[in-house]
Amino acid sequence: MQIRRPAWLMPMALFPWSGIARADFTHSMPQGVTPISHTVYDLHMLILGICVVTAALLYGVMFYSIFAHRKSKGAVAVQFHENTLVEVLWTVVPFLILVLMAVPATKAMIAMYDTSEAEVTIKVTGCQWKWQYEYLEDGIKFVSSLKTPSGQIDKGEAKAEHYLQEVDNPLVLPVGKKVRFLITAADVLHGWWVPDFGWKQDATPGFINEGWVRIDKPGTYRGQCAELCGRGHAFMPIVVEAKNEQDYRQWISEQKALLAARQDAAGKTNASGDLVQPAKIKAARE
Repeated sequence: MQIRRPAWLMPMALFPWSGIARADFTHSMPQGVTPISHTVYDLHMLILGICVVTAALLYGVMFYSIFAHRKSKGAVAVQFHENTLVEVLWTVVPFLILVLMAVPATKAMIAMYDTSEAEVTIKVTGCQWKWQYEYLEDGIKFVSSLKTPSGQIDKGEAKAEHYLQEVDNPLVLPVGKKVRFLITAADVLHGWWVPDFGWKQDATPGFINEGWVRIDKPGTYRGQCAELCGRGHAFMPIVVEAKNEQDYRQWISEQKALLAARQDAAGKTNASGDLVQPAKIKAARE
């Protein structure tokens, strides 16, 4: 005999497993690894605290009034037309609360858009569905694309740890230096977003937006395109590797050597005037 359970029991049966599925879930913003991300986090906590205190006071007064002056106790409402003190208070107090939130928010916005005195400038170009990075001072340019194998996406293969969050060429940045970003797009609207950096910036065709970071510590930080940009939107991750000064300069030197080898191989021709064969180009790269 089959026992049929009410449908409303199913969510309750799954509830114990939700803790496993949400093991990495957090209830607040990430604090991030840049001065801006720290500022945004502190601002978030300040405004959240103001909202919580305000709500607690207002709802406390409301529920106390409802309970203490209920009809069953014979309470009779006071009839009056106006009260100047009350009207002044409910105008001035919200105004002061807004000023208390606006001042630090304005300071954060000004700091967020202050890209002056940058030590490294990188142009970021979004295109369907990859990112192009150009180091303007060093003449380095490359494209960063999704690295996740197609078998994991549409053939049911086991998902890797960084499924849809891995790329072939990550963006490499120095730790402790102010990096300025010039962000644009080649086709449609994109959004360059790394949560640990504390900001998101639109990549708009024909227009350049700016942003900056100063990363606190080495590590790998991941993000993604944050604007719906077509059918491949989910396959446009961002991976940033933050290195210390020595490792960063070494990486820059390696990229310049690789670029020189490519240019040298591309410029060589054989006796017939054709470009050198791919095998020779590969040898030149190595």
